[in-house]
Amino acid sequence: MNPFAPHYDVVIVGARCAGAATALLLARAGAKVLVVDRQSRGSDTMSTHMLMRAGVLQLQRWGLQPILAAQGTPEIKSTTFHYGPESVRVAIKPEYGVEHLYAPRRTVLDPILVDAAEEAGADVRHGVSLSGLQFDSSGRVVGAWLKHDENRPIGVRAGLVVGADGRQSTVARLTAAETYLESRSSSALVYGYFEGLPDDGLHWYFESCMAAGVIPTNSGQHCVFAAVPQHRFALTFRGDVERGFSTTLAACSPDLARAIGRAGIVGRLRGFAGAKGFLRQPHGPGWALVGDAGYFKDPLTAHGITDALRDAELLAQAVLAGEERAMAAYQKERDVLSIPLFEVTDAIASFDWTLDKVQGLHISISAAMKAETGALARMPAASGNRLAA
Repeated sequence: MNPFAPHYDVVIVGARCAGAATALLLARAGAKVLVVDRQSRGSDTMSTHMLMRAGVLQLQRWGLQPILAAQGTPEIKSTTFHYGPESVRVAIKPEYGVEHLYAPRRTVLDPILVDAAEEAGADVRHGVSLSGLQFDSSGRVVGAWLKHDENRPIGVRAGLVVGADGRQSTVARLTAAETYLESRSSSALVYGYFEGLPDDGLHWYFESCMAAGVIPTNSGQHCVFAAVPQHRFALTFRGDVERGFSTTLAACSPDLARAIGRAGIVGRLRGFAGAKGFLRQPHGPGWALVGDAGYFKDPLTAHGITDALRDAELLAQAVLAGEERAMAAYQKERDVLSIPLFEVTDAIASFDWTLDKVQGLHISISAAMKAETGALARMPAASGNRLAA
């Protein structure tokens, strides 16, 4: 028996931040949306967890911020930058109605978005993967082949197929989406979750050729990471990851290393060997990309979730406009807001800086984020239901 309807306005591949948020906005506007994800519902994934001001603003306007707070997600009211022995504390000031930041676990945030999408009327299926796309004689994408477990693929027709399936996107590969901007540098890192650390906001640490961070998240835990240039990942961590982690933290801040030594780790340390950032062509005949599928940058500036939520709203606006030029406008707006963040992040991830220079880079990225938040605050809420043919 076919478990899907024969036709949807939009099929979205990927039910995490970008995909679930896009589905939520489209379904609230009356579109018939199917969302599939090969992972199980509520599963964890690698993440920096941070929601910058623009991301919190969007959750507020979608009515989801109270739900996030009710899950025990701590309010983040300050950020402290440690440049060697110098510390600069920055209070999170109220602006655009946002009084503090959040850094939720993905086991908390992703289900909130999925639940909201389903409540809006989207059909969300986990444990379902994309095995192929359907094309018409002109090369336009007109549907998808979906597979559950070992069952035969099932064809579903769609007015639009959206790839929200990460930086190694199958949709991007099958549509030959062009990469037109790529980063020069990338960081690599090891991270873990720790209990017993003080709740005093975000902390970022910078030293020559290394960095570290402490991010408060759910269940009284902090995500703690140690980062180095990608080419030094194996030298630093391979063979004895715990030693490499502790040594990097101690070099960034002896006080931090001592605090981590007294804290209790939850689970194990995990690693990310680094990947180049990129911007891909985010749309074509019958298809679109959102989130890391279309735009990925180094995680060292912890802006990925905010990117995903922002681009979900930009894409939803374009789809609901129902015009090809609206999709071009989606790409243009995404790039205008992304490229300043992309370039500064690339410079930070290079580790080719002095402590004075990296402070200047942080001032630049703060200005780019402020511009991004202002643009989103001026954006009208997604409405209408005129879908592209």
